[in-house]
Amino acid sequence: MVSAPNAAVHGAALVDRVIQSVRADPGRPVLDYNRWAGPWVDGEPVPLDGVAAFPSGRPLPASLRRWLAFDTTMLRRHGWFDEAGRLAPRSLASIAIEAYGEALGSVYDTPALADRFGECFLLPGGSDSRRVLATGTPDAEGEYPVFALDVDDLPCIELMYPGFDVYLADTADVLGVERGPGYSSLAADRTYGPRMREHARHVFAGGYSEDFTDW
Repeated sequence: MVSAPNAAVHGAALVDRVIQSVRADPGRPVLDYNRWAGPWVDGEPVPLDGVAAFPSGRPLPASLRRWLAFDTTMLRRHGWFDEAGRLAPRSLASIAIEAYGEALGSVYDTPALADRFGECFLLPGGSDSRRVLATGTPDAEGEYPVFALDVDDLPCIELMYPGFDVYLADTADVLGVERGPGYSSLAADRTYGPRMREHARHVFAGGYSEDFTDW
């Protein structure tokens, strides 16, 4: 796998590259293949400064602070904030049930998953699959992982990005990395593989995914 050639490959510096790209065309769709996600920016940017932590008390990563200082409209559309403008996390189960319905989404409603995925935020991405940022133990860059939920064959959750920074850059097509097959293909990348493996140890005891056979 070819790694990112630019030195600004992590954190706020990587998000600055995304912001530069988005400013050139803020109304372009976040997802070319799925217009439900809407544009990168709804009208004029609505920035938010001064948020230092999630409701759990975990610190916001530098990438998210930088993006919020630029705009919040895309994240607001995906349920990141309550009516008072405060960050409003959800459990993994509640996101899955809303996306897939009670019968299928409830496979994600287990005590073991609740312990690891109690503070989650929905992100644009996928058609039948979903992208979810989950707080927990940060990696060496201070970033929290982004996972893919998929119910095509067996319902599963799989590590997809090592942080909001890399998710945002890949979605905006400025990452500069050729992804291989499979959600967790960045684990093979020279730049992002170490961060992927760090999250894998924290969340899946070294693996990259968890399947649910009893549904």
